[in-house]
Amino acid sequence: MPVNLKKGQKVSLTKDNPGLKSVVVGIGWDVNRFDTGGSFDLDSSAFLITDAGKVSRQEDFIFYGNLKHPSGAVEHLGDNRTGEGEGDDEQIKVDLSKVPGNISKIAFAVTIYEAEERNQNFGQVNNAFIRIYNAETGEEMLRYDLGEDFSIETAAVFGELYRHNGEWKFNAIGSGFQGGLAALCSNYGIEVE
Repeated sequence: MPVNLKKGQKVSLTKDNPGLKSVVVGIGWDVNRFDTGGSFDLDSSAFLITDAGKVSRQEDFIFYGNLKHPSGAVEHLGDNRTGEGEGDDEQIKVDLSKVPGNISKIAFAVTIYEAEERNQNFGQVNNAFIRIYNAETGEEMLRYDLGEDFSIETAAVFGELYRHNGEWKFNAIGSGFQGGLAALCSNYGIEVE
């Protein structure tokens, strides 16, 4: 049975699953149709971060424009431009055994594409969640429902996988950013044009 997390809560993935090698991070959301009338395109991404709290190179940013990390450790499974339907809207696969040694955490974020031009923000997004399941068995291990505490933010870090004393753990973050993808990238040391 999956663990349901609250904001700020941390849980070990590998403590009770010592052979765990590969997980899928599923991210989903629903949109309030009556807010802007326009279509929403939310995009998930992953930042592979060193102990310094930043990426060490541009390729450590995995998103719709760079689907696979050079190490093969992290792979974005494709862009969903509508968020229609039940379940995960986007998924990112992580092979824990291939994560480079200099990477201490992987942050998972969601941004709203062209949010400012479309006058959209996370206050118009409902039922946002992140979940992690075992890629080999399909068993859901944890889930974090973000709640409705966003208003004007256009980007949000949902959570992060991190190494601690030889274990892989997950931290439910749920923090929003104004300034969309550019602000998020700047936070993690990615240069944006």
